[in-house]
Amino acid sequence: MGNRKYFWIFLSVGIVVQCITYFYMPNSPWSLVSGLFGICSVVLAARGNILTYLFGFAQVGTYTYLCVVERFYAEIALNVFYFITMIYGVYVWRKRLTDDSLQIQTRRLSNYLAPVLVLGVLLVSLIVGWILKHYTDDPQPYLDAFTTVPAIVAQILMVLAFREQWYIWMVVDVLAFVMWLRAGDYCMAAQYLFWCANCVYGYVQWDRCAERPLR
Repeated sequence: MGNRKYFWIFLSVGIVVQCITYFYMPNSPWSLVSGLFGICSVVLAARGNILTYLFGFAQVGTYTYLCVVERFYAEIALNVFYFITMIYGVYVWRKRLTDDSLQIQTRRLSNYLAPVLVLGVLLVSLIVGWILKHYTDDPQPYLDAFTTVPAIVAQILMVLAFREQWYIWMVVDVLAFVMWLRAGDYCMAAQYLFWCANCVYGYVQWDRCAERPLR
């Protein structure tokens, strides 16, 4: 699933960017720690490597703490969801391992599901954003909602090994970059900016190893 040398270069670039961002624009040390765990997790996910869950659990814990500090309530709920689905994801991915490399066989969705997913995500995101705006003190309710609801769908697709998750993650990561930039946490913003590039890398890798579309 891709070239090992490119994998290590890509991972190293992400780690270096995260460290440089923290050095020049320091915030909470937990932002750096969470960012580093996140970089390792998503690059491994892009390769379909089951070790992504090892770093993923660590990232969820540290990132949840940062969301509590910033009062991003939808993001907090999302990370509880991540934790639960990652437990199930380990089970699903273990069944789809192709060999001793810890990498999985990926799948494709059929085209008719795409518009249904898009409309559903937009509608639910608007509803959640409205609730956060009127019933909480969330400083960025709609950005919080539009980085949470699509991420739930993307996480489900990732756990089930569908390549189309990467389209959704790209949207989520762009919006999350803006959200954390506005919050003044540049380590988290840098993490999501790198994750945008990882979405392209991940889609290419998963497309090469995808089975025929699900009917």
